[in-house]
Amino acid sequence: MRVLLVLPPGAPGALRRELAHLGIDVAGEFPTLAAARRAGLDSDAIVVVTRDDRWEVADDPLTARELQVLELLAEGLANKSIAARLAISDQTVKFHVAAICGKLGATNRTDAVRRAIRRGLVAV
Repeated sequence: MRVLLVLPPGAPGALRRELAHLGIDVAGEFPTLAAARRAGLDSDAIVVVTRDDRWEVADDPLTARELQVLELLAEGLANKSIAARLAISDQTVKFHVAAICGKLGATNRTDAVRRAIRRGLVAV
């Protein structure tokens, strides 16, 4: 099995050793989930590691557009600014924010950014 690792800066490396011991090949390491997906490397899964060395397999992935919106949310942009930057409507931004919150289990946009940073989806 080949996996991609998403390791935020400063994350401990215990999982790397554990995966190697299990015979799982790490095809690449990335600072964010978006970077891992953009790499286009052949893998069976993406494993997201948190700073406290917990991990989860990335499921219910965000779409490329949702990742773009999320990155702009992390920059602190309002819906109108995100819409202008991506050349989409305010309503479309609202739709994407709602989808992001649902997939991340977040209660609002601030919570979504917090959860995204913890999961390595965006870097700040």
